[in-house]
Amino acid sequence: MKMPRLRIGRRQALILGSAALLVIAVVGGGAFLLLSGGQELQYKTQAALRKALPVTATAELHKHGVRLGAPLRCADLPGWTKKKMRVSCTGMTSDEKPVEVFGSGELETRKNYYTILVNGRPVVENASCLGADCRKQEG
Repeated sequence: MKMPRLRIGRRQALILGSAALLVIAVVGGGAFLLLSGGQELQYKTQAALRKALPVTATAELHKHGVRLGAPLRCADLPGWTKKKMRVSCTGMTSDEKPVEVFGSGELETRKNYYTILVNGRPVVENASCLGADCRKQEG
């Protein structure tokens, strides 16, 4: 069986090619946003995460009705890298219960995770934001 030949002019080929490129760009961009979640890391360096964590964690604790007796002290966790940031903070509540805060950020996934323990019990588990940072993400 003989197949008929399809003839396309130069102008039609340019239009079809441009339309195909546009579809590929839109689908590729949509897939990227879907896979990345459209998120951006709140703190892009270990130093920025270490500096911000005591402030945001204190605000989050306040929101949960927990008052601190003194400011949280934070330090880098062993094994952190430029791509995988890890910080922990410690302190005491006003009624002498131990507080532990863990924060992480990963450049590859562009995600943050935070956990806060008071007297060994979780107040916040694997949250993507703390304190005022949550309002920035919502708005």
